[in-house]
Amino acid sequence: MFRAIRKAVFPVAGLGTRFLPATKANPKEMLPVVDKPLVQYAAEEAVRAGIEVLVFVTGRNKRSIPDHFDKAYELESELKAKGKHVQLSAVRDFIPSHVTPIYIRQTEALGLGHAVLCAEPVIGDEPFAVILADDLIDDAEGNGCLSQMVEQYEASGASILGVQRVPKEHTDRYGIVNAAALSSRVSRVQGLIEKPRPQQAPSNLGVVGRYVLNPGIFRKLRQTATGAGGEIQLTDAIAALMQEETVLAYEFRGTRYDCGDKLGYLQAQVEFGLKHPELGADFREYLLGRAL
Repeated sequence: MFRAIRKAVFPVAGLGTRFLPATKANPKEMLPVVDKPLVQYAAEEAVRAGIEVLVFVTGRNKRSIPDHFDKAYELESELKAKGKHVQLSAVRDFIPSHVTPIYIRQTEALGLGHAVLCAEPVIGDEPFAVILADDLIDDAEGNGCLSQMVEQYEASGASILGVQRVPKEHTDRYGIVNAAALSSRVSRVQGLIEKPRPQQAPSNLGVVGRYVLNPGIFRKLRQTATGAGGEIQLTDAIAALMQEETVLAYEFRGTRYDCGDKLGYLQAQVEFGLKHPELGADFREYLLGRAL
């Protein structure tokens, strides 16, 4: 029987330079898609997957993230006094009371691998998830991408990478896996290359911002030298972990929006706006009018 996935790591210390000047004083993870920040979508996905401890690895100028998940007494009191119960629920109830947020400071920008390593004191010897908030994944038919991956972990006990098919010309934006298919959506990873040029890519299966990892990854991260960009790459540590244990790739159900990219962010705004229960119909009418 494999241990349950109870904890998830959210690396949120990045500078978000692609969105300057909007991210000069505001974390990119707090950029809203319609009426919720990206980091809230990520946290809600984790909660739906059964996560009980949310570990946010933060940096300087990220105070708005813990503030967002904190209790806002004055705001809640005012909303309650004015009978604004829908708004009160929106700010108070999106994280259940049994879920615990924890905040760890990443003092140096040494990459995703280093950010994950910073969470080791909280994770300990448990398997855990990693969620990148700027990869917004819409699984309209289920409980989210992470729920799918947790289900796969419960069946295999192996570390799992969330992957999707990417355009061949874009392989230099992703970690790319060389994998042998085990089923329609699950493959055994045989190799992993960080941001290869298209002519060097072993496939077009790109790793996106969802991982379920066994705790052995921490030892590999401590042994990993700096790689692409002078950073400690999580993909390098996963490649080393593969020498000792099985690592799987899972092609998740759902649509991913790269909200670390301006075009992907705008696409998410449109698609989530069209589905919004209050705004969707009017927004669709507006877009159709603009198209004419």
